[in-house]
Amino acid sequence: MKRELEIFVGKYIKAINSDTAAIFAGAGLSVASGLVNWKELLRDIASELKLDIDKEEDLIAIAQYYKNEKGGRGSINSQLVDEFTKDVAINDNHKILSTLPIKTFWTTNYDVLVEKSLEAEGKTIDTKICSANLATNKPRRDAVVYKMHGDINLAHEAVLTKDDYENYNENRQLFTTALQGDLVSNTFLFIGFSFEDPNLDYILSRIKILLGTNKRDHYCFFKTVSKDDYKTDEDFQYSKIKQELKIKDLKRFGIQALLIDEYSEITEVLRLIKTKLKRQNIFISGAAHDYGDFEKYRAEQLVFDLSKKLAEKNYKIISGFGLGIGSSVINGVLSSVYSSQKKHLDDYLILRPFPQNISDPSKRKELWKKYREDMISESGIALFFFGNKLVDGKVEDSDGLLQEFEIAHRQGVKVIPIGLTGFVSKKIWDKVMADTKEFYPDNQDLITAIESLGNATISDEELIKNIMTAINLLQRQV
Repeated sequence: MKRELEIFVGKYIKAINSDTAAIFAGAGLSVASGLVNWKELLRDIASELKLDIDKEEDLIAIAQYYKNEKGGRGSINSQLVDEFTKDVAINDNHKILSTLPIKTFWTTNYDVLVEKSLEAEGKTIDTKICSANLATNKPRRDAVVYKMHGDINLAHEAVLTKDDYENYNENRQLFTTALQGDLVSNTFLFIGFSFEDPNLDYILSRIKILLGTNKRDHYCFFKTVSKDDYKTDEDFQYSKIKQELKIKDLKRFGIQALLIDEYSEITEVLRLIKTKLKRQNIFISGAAHDYGDFEKYRAEQLVFDLSKKLAEKNYKIISGFGLGIGSSVINGVLSSVYSSQKKHLDDYLILRPFPQNISDPSKRKELWKKYREDMISESGIALFFFGNKLVDGKVEDSDGLLQEFEIAHRQGVKVIPIGLTGFVSKKIWDKVMADTKEFYPDNQDLITAIESLGNATISDEELIKNIMTAINLLQRQV
């Protein structure tokens, strides 16, 4: 991945963590699902007007010409409904975006794919289609979707013709105001957007006048003009110059171009954002009836100190409240949170005790496996301590801890077994050290840190230091 894209990922993750990230979705986001862009939508309409859509740049004018000729826009509305009510699936970019903790979505699209993808993740969506929607908010919403050009379910009100654009500030002034506010306070990532929209151009211009040089940085993907896409070198050179000029012009509004060679790189970037965000969530797996070479107090203090250190470094801990481990995890996080008045417990701890009182063993086993899968899926790194339980008076390996390791590896979660704590954790450590390429990136410093976690002679302070080193190295891996 290009270095400039990696740098963007780091900056955008900071915006997400500070709850100031937003998405602006253009038509290009939905094209991968099988929906057409504006040019293809208006192709038949242009042909009926005896115009060549491939020669036209002002597509809004085409829609207006057709309305003028027909004395209304009924045919255009029907074209919209036919196209945007097709049964198409959400694409990979929709799916990834819907999993990110982003609360603000703007779109000029008429389709409902953004909303569908968010709802598929179980999120409560507050959709704003008309000005009246802006006056009320849905309780406990997870995301707001602003459809500044309308929705296919209200095709007759969709912003489409020159008349619609010219009357926009009269009919949809509240959308303009709301977008101005979000552009000032949030960091936007524009996806599938061409920046030919006159409404957005007006809004950006107003913000530039109001803020002067104190503009917030925003980002937009641009596919580099390729010679293979043009029949003549003259056409290629013309398009290349035009793209360069557009990219420079957008800098006036604080919009930085993210140049890609293929559209698939957008998915790679979004996937990296998701991966790095998940690696800020640390799953702690542990079960201990017997502490082996550790005394109970020492084991509890180790987990307490590590959990406190993770919270201090702004990691979020996920735990299933394992036997002999869970209380120390909670106490460690609480110690960090309560020592700072600016911290909130929910930002540092997700506690998911296993459901009890399930009499049917097979149902309990099936439910607990699903529970583990859901819990681990929220994390990017998993730590493993000890791993034993008491069965009929005998200490046995914890099959639950082993299952959590297998689930984590299958889901792509990076595993860090604390081998020196013994039992199942030692067996997992042996397994990963025997085949480090299967579990870790090619990074010798990382392998060295993981290897040290099986050394029973190191102090607890050094152990915690090495665990944190391994976690930090994984944060920097692409």
